[in-house]
Amino acid sequence: MKKPFIALFILFILFILTATVSYALIPDGFVRINGGTFMMGSPANEPGRIGSELARQITVRSFYMGKHPVTQAEYQELMGTNPSHFNGPNLPAEQLNWFDAIEYCNKLSEKEGLTPAYRIDKSQNDPNNRNTDGIRWIVTWNRNANGYRLPTEAEWEYACRGGTTTPFNTGDNITTEQANYDGSRPYANNAPGLFRQTTTAAGSFPPNAFGLYDMHGNVGEWCWDWHGAYSTEAQTDPIGYSSGLSRVFRGGSWNSSANFLRSARRSGLSQSSFDYYLGFRLVRNVD
Repeated sequence: MKKPFIALFILFILFILTATVSYALIPDGFVRINGGTFMMGSPANEPGRIGSELARQITVRSFYMGKHPVTQAEYQELMGTNPSHFNGPNLPAEQLNWFDAIEYCNKLSEKEGLTPAYRIDKSQNDPNNRNTDGIRWIVTWNRNANGYRLPTEAEWEYACRGGTTTPFNTGDNITTEQANYDGSRPYANNAPGLFRQTTTAAGSFPPNAFGLYDMHGNVGEWCWDWHGAYSTEAQTDPIGYSSGLSRVFRGGSWNSSANFLRSARRSGLSQSSFDYYLGFRLVRNVD
């Protein structure tokens, strides 16, 4: 066997081993989202656009993201309770506020022997929370932790788009065969569709190009960021404001019009808010 052939054979084996190890490291039920640069926000001519969707160039690092929102079975098993309005083990967990999502992240991290992403101080009110609602715990994010966490708004939109630049990751329009939303209120010139008036089981609709389900509709998904107008300057891994009145949630829900499902659409509620259209999805840093 000639030396060049031996060298190539060894390199091939190393490549296979490396790929196998890398694949094995992906948490069960997650996909690896390879980092990249994209235009966050929407163009000025996108139907339904709101003023806070100013387009800007954003770069995000690679991360792992749950294939679907946390289900009721997953939430019940870990937290011992299920506050959801619509009942079903494979339906997304809902009626969860932002703090519920944060506590779930930490508890799952601890269960799996990972470093929790968040430090939660319940002994005093957060001076950065300008809302005077009921819960105002101080939550600090350790960005280097390998535990579970909520996506940033930028990570969420990057993952939702799946490489697309259109209003939806399905193209210029979306139908009720592609997502769960109030199809009686169509988008742009799209034809009316169903209004199911309930959440649907995880994986009921086709995934986007990144292998993620329900990024449009079903339940809105909490993000880390405080809600507020953002800069149009290019940024890398932005995390939003240091204070605010509300936290961002994304994706629209089963009772939203199609316009609220757009990849760039931004919404916000106080951290203590919960409803039967609010859930969350997990992410983790890539080691």
